[in-house]
Amino acid sequence: MGETTATRTTPKWETVARERLKTSLRRFAKPLAELVARDANEGDTRLLVTDVLCEALGFDKYADLSTEYAVKGEFADYGLRIDQQLVAFVEVKRAATKLGQRHLRQVEMYAVNEGVEWLILTNGSSWEVYRLIPGLPVTIDLVLSVDLLGEGTLNKKVDELFYLTRESLKRGQIEERWKAAASTAPESLAQVLVSDAVLTEAARELRRRTGHRVDAADLGRLVRDTVLRAELAR
Repeated sequence: MGETTATRTTPKWETVARERLKTSLRRFAKPLAELVARDANEGDTRLLVTDVLCEALGFDKYADLSTEYAVKGEFADYGLRIDQQLVAFVEVKRAATKLGQRHLRQVEMYAVNEGVEWLILTNGSSWEVYRLIPGLPVTIDLVLSVDLLGEGTLNKKVDELFYLTRESLKRGQIEERWKAAASTAPESLAQVLVSDAVLTEAARELRRRTGHRVDAADLGRLVRDTVLRAELAR
């Protein structure tokens, strides 16, 4: 009897969330483009972002959103809650603003002070999601970025923004996505390549192939100074 390939059955909650998101993105495309065209102010942009958060992403306006969330004398545009637990800060910029490091630093401060792991930057069209990793120094990883008015199919945009739906966030799917991406990031791969176990085995393999003994520590320096440096410079 031949083997059968297991296929993933999409749970009903996910199908419902994706369809809701797709329908909403179609509906918001025109008003979003109009906001950008008239260089709408930040307040008008927030009105649309609120609709996206509630109608597209499934958050309850009253139970899940805290506007003007106070953080040590400053105010984050939104604190995002799931089951009364603060899970993310959302910082909104005017529709025609290009998101940048200055905006990221602003929401990073809020997250550090409140112990929140997820940072969301948006101008209504562009949505950037970052994972804050506590430590000294604090580090921040970009987990996903999608432009609702940019190139790409509607389905592709839904696939990306789906991780911000209340249903997906509640199940920790964006955390799993971040872990998968972080495990194969260049920095992670570099650490593996210069680890003692890998260098020791590489030195043995070089000796088998060439008959020349290479010290693992010397090999590590060569890898750092040639292979990794050349790759990072590309």
